[in-house]
Amino acid sequence: MKARSVLFLAILLVAAVPLAAHHSFSAEYDTNLPVKVTGVVTKVEWLNPHIWFYVDAKDADGKVVNWAFSGGAPGQLMRRGISKSVIQPGMTVIVEGYRAKDGSNNANGAKVTFPDGRQVFTASGEDKIPGENSKGDEKK
Repeated sequence: MKARSVLFLAILLVAAVPLAAHHSFSAEYDTNLPVKVTGVVTKVEWLNPHIWFYVDAKDADGKVVNWAFSGGAPGQLMRRGISKSVIQPGMTVIVEGYRAKDGSNNANGAKVTFPDGRQVFTASGEDKIPGENSKGDEKK
């Protein structure tokens, strides 16, 4: 009986690890630190629980800085019509979101604008988008 209890506890702990890896917007990002970054996409990671894309942008001194942007879950984005091919390395983009609370070059990449003016909203459902009243929904 004791072995069964230990096995059950071990299964619960293993199942809880993915849940701990996913944290809320407010735990990681600061709505008092909006960012707007223009640069070239260097890498895209289309993985659960969130996509990540990386952008090289110049800082105030002209030095190239790499930003990491978190987006929604791949399935969530695909339901919105945003496929893997929408954001690709080499593209120039403008990304708006909120900076990480730790002050690093990490932010939620809520809104991505392309040179032709097209926009995609890559935020998770709970994420905030600069200039939007709702929690991640597009203005209609």
